[in-house]
Amino acid sequence: MAVSFTNVSSEAGLKKLDDYLLTRSYISGYQASKDDLAVYSAFSTAPSSSYTNVARWFTHIDALLRLSGVTADGQGVKVESTAVPSASTPDVADAKAPAVDDDDDDDVDLFGEETEEEKKAAEERAAAVKASGKKKESGKSSVLLDVKPWDDETDMTKLEEAVRNVKMEGLLWGASKLVPVGYGIKKLQIMMTIVDDLVSVDSLIEDYFYTEPANEYIQSCDIVAFNKI
Repeated sequence: MAVSFTNVSSEAGLKKLDDYLLTRSYISGYQASKDDLAVYSAFSTAPSSSYTNVARWFTHIDALLRLSGVTADGQGVKVESTAVPSASTPDVADAKAPAVDDDDDDDVDLFGEETEEEKKAAEERAAAVKASGKKKESGKSSVLLDVKPWDDETDMTKLEEAVRNVKMEGLLWGASKLVPVGYGIKKLQIMMTIVDDLVSVDSLIEDYFYTEPANEYIQSCDIVAFNKI
């Protein structure tokens, strides 16, 4: 069953998309694709910052278009794609939801074929960026993280190595220190500077700290401070 959202210009549509992006960096897969482009082109203006996940995703896609463009085909363009199964996304596509009126043209089918209007809108945006010959000046933020080990036997040197081994464009690791927590356990406090349009802190934690090999040492990570530079 195809996943669809109501008009992204409406509050209901933005709320649904915001919930969908809560655990995702992209519409489908692990890199920006034409699926993201199709949804991006449905916006006439940037979404409100009150929709945190949508605003984060929109800003990231906008930055990619300005810097390098989006060329990946994506995994969820066709209806039969299994990129985002309905069974694993009950908040997005509830099989028990009331049927939508056939006359309602406001639904945006994220996994249907890209329309000519969407393609044209995306091409016009990309062309406008290239024609300007200027890159958007991105803001930066200073972030302080609390990285906690599994127990007092965790090798904190290895834990910090696992953290600093995370490398990506727009990310710079800074000073760090070990802080006693109790019962012989210490946590790592570490600073990092990020380019806002290129790095999502939530995605960094989920995609790198909570997966192998880092999760062998890292039990949890919290954002202690987040300040614009």
